[in-house]
Amino acid sequence: MLEDDFGREVSGVRVSLTDRCNFDCVYCHNEGLGDTRGPMDPQDDEMSADDVVRFLEVVSEFGVRKVKFTGGEPMLRDDLEEIIERTPGSMEVSLTTNGTFLPGRAEALKEAGLERVNVSQDALDPDAFAEITKSGAYDKVIEGVEAALDAGLDPVKLNMVVFEHTAGYVEGMVDHVAENSGLQLQLIEYMPELTGRPEWNIDIERVHNWLEEKADRVETRDMHNRRRYYVGQGMVEIVDPVENPHFCANCHRVRVTHEGYLKGCLNRNDDLRPMGEMTRDDIREAFRETVENRVPYYGEYMIKEGDEWVVNDEYIDAPVTHS
Repeated sequence: MLEDDFGREVSGVRVSLTDRCNFDCVYCHNEGLGDTRGPMDPQDDEMSADDVVRFLEVVSEFGVRKVKFTGGEPMLRDDLEEIIERTPGSMEVSLTTNGTFLPGRAEALKEAGLERVNVSQDALDPDAFAEITKSGAYDKVIEGVEAALDAGLDPVKLNMVVFEHTAGYVEGMVDHVAENSGLQLQLIEYMPELTGRPEWNIDIERVHNWLEEKADRVETRDMHNRRRYYVGQGMVEIVDPVENPHFCANCHRVRVTHEGYLKGCLNRNDDLRPMGEMTRDDIREAFRETVENRVPYYGEYMIKEGDEWVVNDEYIDAPVTHS
């Protein structure tokens, strides 16, 4: 398994299959690339199924054992089932989706080898959901969650971004998960540096404190020093990477954009690295270089000066390697 200069092994990859999406969520940062979503029709710049599978086969040689397929909306890829079926058997396969295409496809995805699914659901109120996602697909998402559970893709993890627009719906979502076995909730800290709307931010520690009082049991995961709150039949976890050196110090993922660029850090776009013609040798070389140049965002790329995080001078003049 490859390890970067900070002792972080890369055990997982997060592969964007498309930047297309049938939602227009107000908080979207498109895997850290910004709101760059293209037209809904398939695009020539998307990696082919052969490219994706070849990449996964190569990184499996380096001990990578987990892959999460993302987008955009990855289920806009008609060949998603094929990609999952061809993924190396040594890899745990998961998917992040808005859930609207799970009805009718969840069983086939499970049969292809999908093990887990995260479904974006930011509110239980249809009107609020429509305002946040700019879609009228609330009922379809609920149906998609049920389809995933029926197909055996449990537990289904619901992803909820916590910011000004959704904070009032957190309690209802926690209660929903507590009352429904098979569901878990991932409360994701809003990342203003990626979305450009800092005024929408809220103090995530307030949510931690509230859950601490509400939970029947609390445990801490080694990964990212994350707390898990067990409430009723459900489990709630907060993903809080902002200004969190522990989170960055325990990051074990490399990201791949839909165009086939390697990305060592969600928060950075000055470290994009192409994989050439995506031959096996090209992939090996680019993957090694990407891991070698990975830097924890908070605590290294960004360092504390007084009460503020500032860019570490060591990385200001780092060469831009993407074309």
